[in-house]
Amino acid sequence: MDPGLIGEILSLTMFAVTCVILLLGFPVAFTLAGSALLFAGIGYILGVFNMSLLGSLPSRYFGVMSNEVLVAVPLFVFMGVMLERSKIAEQLLETMGAMFGKMRGGLGLSVIFVGMLLAASTGIVGATVVTMGLLSLPSMLKNGYDPKLACGVICASGTLGQIIPPSIVLVILGDIMQGAHSQAQLSLGNYAPDPVSVIDLFAGAFLPGLLLVGLYMLWTMIVATLRPSACPPVQMSPDARSATVRFAQVILPPAALIVLVLGSILIGAATPTEAAAMGSIGALLLAGRADDRGSAWPVYGAGISFLALVFLVTTFDLRLQRDVVPTDDLMAAFAAMVFVAVLVVGVGISLRRVYQSGILIEVMRTTLKVSSMVFVILLGASVFSLTFRGLGGEKIVSDALNAMPGGAFGAMFVVMALMFVLGFFLDFIEIVFVVVPIVGPILLAMGIDPIWLGVMIAVNLQTSFLTPPFGFALFYLRGVAPASITTMDIYRGIVPFVLIQVLALFLLAMAPGLATWLPKALFG
Repeated sequence: MDPGLIGEILSLTMFAVTCVILLLGFPVAFTLAGSALLFAGIGYILGVFNMSLLGSLPSRYFGVMSNEVLVAVPLFVFMGVMLERSKIAEQLLETMGAMFGKMRGGLGLSVIFVGMLLAASTGIVGATVVTMGLLSLPSMLKNGYDPKLACGVICASGTLGQIIPPSIVLVILGDIMQGAHSQAQLSLGNYAPDPVSVIDLFAGAFLPGLLLVGLYMLWTMIVATLRPSACPPVQMSPDARSATVRFAQVILPPAALIVLVLGSILIGAATPTEAAAMGSIGALLLAGRADDRGSAWPVYGAGISFLALVFLVTTFDLRLQRDVVPTDDLMAAFAAMVFVAVLVVGVGISLRRVYQSGILIEVMRTTLKVSSMVFVILLGASVFSLTFRGLGGEKIVSDALNAMPGGAFGAMFVVMALMFVLGFFLDFIEIVFVVVPIVGPILLAMGIDPIWLGVMIAVNLQTSFLTPPFGFALFYLRGVAPASITTMDIYRGIVPFVLIQVLALFLLAMAPGLATWLPKALFG
């Protein structure tokens, strides 16, 4: 038998065996690396795999460790978990529910709006779904909401953290797409390609994320119109009516943090890693402000100083190691020193408060667990993709996609369909690390825009959180839902929102400008 054919059969068998082992519940990272090493050994025995290829793993691992973009992952995780643990979400839900609950479907719209804010400030699906399930589901059921609609709204709005930047998924996907784009351009003979960065993907995902929010809200209003009994207005108590006064106090600080983090990335004032560091400090200050221990004014002062420092750094040249320092730069530098001192004091107070409340240790432990999981899977996926290519699997995938009727569109459709089906059984991280490095370079070499491809993949992978039987958002909600909510209520409730996801994918496919217009407008 032809050695090339043997290698291709082994590569496809390795992919199938890996998927089966993952479905059995084995750890992802060790499954990817273990199955790859097993089939690499089989390939070596059969003479179709060169073991020297595995010698490149140390350099790959060093590249992961020295990749500054990936430093944003633990920082964004810390930011999200800190906001989730510090009752910020609870305050947002209470205030928004009091503001809009008196209209039909208003409580559902409030959940979607708060889900959007949490997505833009946390980017962690599990934390968002659990938080809103604990806080809003009992309230929605108490006020007569259809259990299926309530479950669907909570699960769908909780998954917005996948697509609305800054998102951990977009950080990981952006880094992989950058490598796939470079590989595709090199195969086409372009040795100086235009780079594709995480910032480009953030900008590209912004409008599609808002589109999904709008579609979720539109569906909720349609249900409120056609079936008023499914989402009746909430009877507001006198205390709830006074929540209008607290609206600015509750909404403005998280909104300011979102604008600071996302805005600094989109205007090019900060890299994703720098913005994630600012977001972590901002989340810590918000947690300290939300604590009942002592006055909140030192923390407010630190927050104002934080914003002032961002303004000074982006407006003035604060370097004092110059022969001639203009007066305005000198004054700005001295002002920055004062603001730094105030910020340090405020951060110290916030740290003490969140430590005394037990939040800090819990947040740091969760951050360590999530970050370790992501990076260990990344290292295991490196072994898998290297072995898959060494066995010739990339060639058979490339031949299959190039032979698809319809050219690039047909190949894109097949890949999107494959990811959609895999989303029924696998987590988004597994799909990103296993599938995207294989199909990404092939699709990009066919002339597909990398930003559009990245956003299409992100929206598609968001659906994996909603599709049974292994939709993680469904499991998260099932774990905190009351006994009166059945699993079938959750499954039936997410069906309209899965269809909305498919509609969003179709609109994005028909109008790529939804993903490419903003990056071009911002960065040219």
